Amino acid sequence: MLSPNQTRANARDPVSVPDSRYSWLRLAVCTVISTIGGVGMWSFVVALPAVQADFGIARGEASVPYTLLMIGFAIGSIVTGRLSDRFGITATLAVGAVAIGLGYIGAGFASQLWQLTVAYALLGVGTSAGFGPLIADISHWFERWRGIAVGICSAGNYLAGTLWPPIISHFVSQSGWRATHIGVGVVCLITLLPLALMLRRRMPFAHAAGAALAHAGSLGLSPAALQILLSIAGVACCVAMSMPQVHIVAYCGDLGYGVARGAEMLSLMMAFGIVSRVGSGIIADWVGGLRTLLLGSVLQAVALILYALFDGLASLYVISALFGLFQGGIVPSYAIIVREYFSPREAATRLGIILMATLFGMAFGGWISGLIFDLTGSYRAAFLNGIAWNALNVAIALWLIARPRRLSMAPA
Repeated sequence: MLSPNQTRANARDPVSVPDSRYSWLRLAVCTVISTIGGVGMWSFVVALPAVQADFGIARGEASVPYTLLMIGFAIGSIVTGRLSDRFGITATLAVGAVAIGLGYIGAGFASQLWQLTVAYALLGVGTSAGFGPLIADISHWFERWRGIAVGICSAGNYLAGTLWPPIISHFVSQSGWRATHIGVGVVCLITLLPLALMLRRRMPFAHAAGAALAHAGSLGLSPAALQILLSIAGVACCVAMSMPQVHIVAYCGDLGYGVARGAEMLSLMMAFGIVSRVGSGIIADWVGGLRTLLLGSVLQAVALILYALFDGLASLYVISALFGLFQGGIVPSYAIIVREYFSPREAATRLGIILMATLFGMAFGGWISGLIFDLTGSYRAAFLNGIAWNALNVAIALWLIARPRRLSMAPA
């Protein structure tokens, strides 16, 4: 329900209040931007064999640009988040679009591996502008339907993973990876810049400041302490999440099912992840961000346990679908938590720090799972490692949810 002050503001300026028709139009534009700008997360995976053959290098060397892409994305999440809080989302997206365009065009003209690596680091920074800052921005435009809005916007990243790979694959086979990179860079520039201009209107923060302060006070934690706890939770959940996402293809190959089966399971996982992101948004509107985080983490643990218990082909397809359905809403739930417990003026920066933590969790989890496999000759111990990290995430969520009750029962 809108307050009387919000009702009067709505009469004066109906597009400057949450949940208005303009809010939904803005959500549509943000989702399109996220889908286009998310190409950076998926293009190199498709182009990797062609890049390796062109430079005549080993697979490990050829993977270095992707590593720098992820590092650029992680660091860029804080940089672009801070930029968005200070100058607004339009300026941030414009900078991101230019970085993506220059990154792709630079990659297309790279004659040495280090040049390609630098181009992909720049591309990672640009790609980050279309995720965390965009989610934080759309959260300002919704109150009653904030969860589903964040879920839809964040699903753009998974939509990019569904739509872009076949497009990239087609043009790499027809025109080569260099021309494809240059073409993608030009397309991103001519589409993302005009779309960014459609988001010039800035949302007043007054409508949400009081609610955020009330929620934060109920936890009895300083903003810094809560930020640290959420960052640790982000690392923990994504160490667990990375095990199937990074290793499912190799796991299927080891079991004798072939890498093609593993790729199908990964695609199935991403498809159900889209459903999860929207569905978890609906749940968050009912129970809040912390409880949504707890639900997703518990269900992710269930899926990891199933992976450890069953390795039949049909079972792995079903479990992969369940894993995508369970885990897709975990990361977006952090955006809801940030909007509930921090100042709206710091939302993009706060979320950027947590997203950086989740990305480091994915990177560390992918590496440690491979190391455990090398040491044990099996992925079973790696799944158990993921379950242990997942338990840490569940423990933090439970502690935060229970804390207001404990504070209310404590003697004055």
